[in-house]
Amino acid sequence: MLSSLIDPILSFVYPTYCLSCGHRVESYSNTPACRTCWHDTHIFSESDLLCSRCGVHYGPRETANDVFCRKCDDHHYDRAFAVGLYEKALAASVVHLKETPKVFSNLRREIGNALTRSLTSGIDLIIPVPLSRQRRHEREFNQAELIAEVCSEFLRMPADTVSLQRIRDTPMQRSGMDAKARAASVEGAFSVTRPKLIESKNILLVDDVLTSGATASNCAEELQKNGASSVTVFTLARAVLTKL
Repeated sequence: MLSSLIDPILSFVYPTYCLSCGHRVESYSNTPACRTCWHDTHIFSESDLLCSRCGVHYGPRETANDVFCRKCDDHHYDRAFAVGLYEKALAASVVHLKETPKVFSNLRREIGNALTRSLTSGIDLIIPVPLSRQRRHEREFNQAELIAEVCSEFLRMPADTVSLQRIRDTPMQRSGMDAKARAASVEGAFSVTRPKLIESKNILLVDDVLTSGATASNCAEELQKNGASSVTVFTLARAVLTKL
């Protein structure tokens, strides 16, 4: 009740504008997107047909059978899932989290809904995809850690931000890069510093967006080499791939 009264006051005193359409955000809790863009964003549900491995979106579910895109056959994680498609409000959220270290309540709720809906097996450890020292120094925080903190609250377990490290700076992955180029750009970029804490653990690997899956796969490979029992990937958004 109190939050419903305070929210419009905050949005009036501290006006923000939708990073998707540019209109004013009516509710502070919806930051960084307006109500319309949140409504028009495709949030995944049981009615969506997704690749059972990498979570790429096919369209409406018309079969009860699992489907596999086969483009993720060589990925090292066990499964990946996301809140929804990389568009509108979720795309705005990904951009916003690279600039502002705060996860607002509407996005927090969607993260919780996705974890409840899609996390079918037990998790022992939450690990965010790490930034390089250089990138972290430039940004001053890691957006994947912010998402992992929200997951930590919902799953009631701490996030481990130390055991997996990025040991070299990697180039920004551009939209025009193909899968091979993306994979090559992150090869050998990660290292496990505390293998005893990884051994026999079922790990939830957290990041902001999954595109080709190269970064997540490389992290998962390093975790598995150090004894992880399973690696499930969770991201805010799943990029739309034009060719399946």
